[in-house]
Amino acid sequence: MPMTAANPVDAKTIADFGVQWNVFPDNLGYYGSLDCLADILGPLLDVREIAGCRVGDIGSGSGRIVNMLLDAKAAHVVAVEPSDAFTVLKRNTLDRADRVELVHGTGEAIPASGDLDYVVSIGVLMCVVDPAPIIRAAWAALRPGGKLIVWLYGVEGNELYLSLANPLRAVTKRLPHSLLMGVVYPLSILCDGYGRLTRILPLPMRDYFRGHLRHLSPAQRRLTIYDQLNPTYVKYYRKEEAYQLLAANGFRQVQLYHRHGYSWTVSGTK
Repeated sequence: MPMTAANPVDAKTIADFGVQWNVFPDNLGYYGSLDCLADILGPLLDVREIAGCRVGDIGSGSGRIVNMLLDAKAAHVVAVEPSDAFTVLKRNTLDRADRVELVHGTGEAIPASGDLDYVVSIGVLMCVVDPAPIIRAAWAALRPGGKLIVWLYGVEGNELYLSLANPLRAVTKRLPHSLLMGVVYPLSILCDGYGRLTRILPLPMRDYFRGHLRHLSPAQRRLTIYDQLNPTYVKYYRKEEAYQLLAANGFRQVQLYHRHGYSWTVSGTK
């Protein structure tokens, strides 16, 4: 039996993502590429350093990050996913199953092997009410000198966006999938128009639109909007909060990268 979330808010958020990754199972093009992984990691880790390493991925969803790590020539990946997307994850990594260990459970279920070179959790911990137990589980899974790398939504750079998105999310997080898609489609048209304007005007989130969103397919841009509006719980982290998430749970040499001026990539060493 998979380890499940005790907190009902976390359980509902996990169920939300189970629906999401079954509806959007594909990771084609830039969205699933090493270039995208390098953009997420920024200066905190060169993707070439992953080659030959043992890596854990907490919150694997549809397998996007797992396959990026395998493309980076990781020797072995432990993929942890609690939701009903586990079947999608299994299907999307089947052709490289000899290098993947699948764990159907919450982040705390990552084996405390003490031998992983890296643990990553990309776009996951901000959707957990109390991520500290997951951080501590990652610490136990890492070898001495191993690194945890997480990616989180940031407050800094998103102030205007949050003033618009938070009231909308208060409604959309309660919508069933079919109604939520009815919101996503018109927003994607507006988003595309805004993206075209960022090419000529210094608008808010210009770096994000030009450096990331424009590389995605229309379906992946709709997924990005859906991902913002879908989960029951999400937290946007301030810089100090992102730092303390790792520093307060045993990690040292904590470093931060303000990706595209709207999110935080954070690394810490065991």
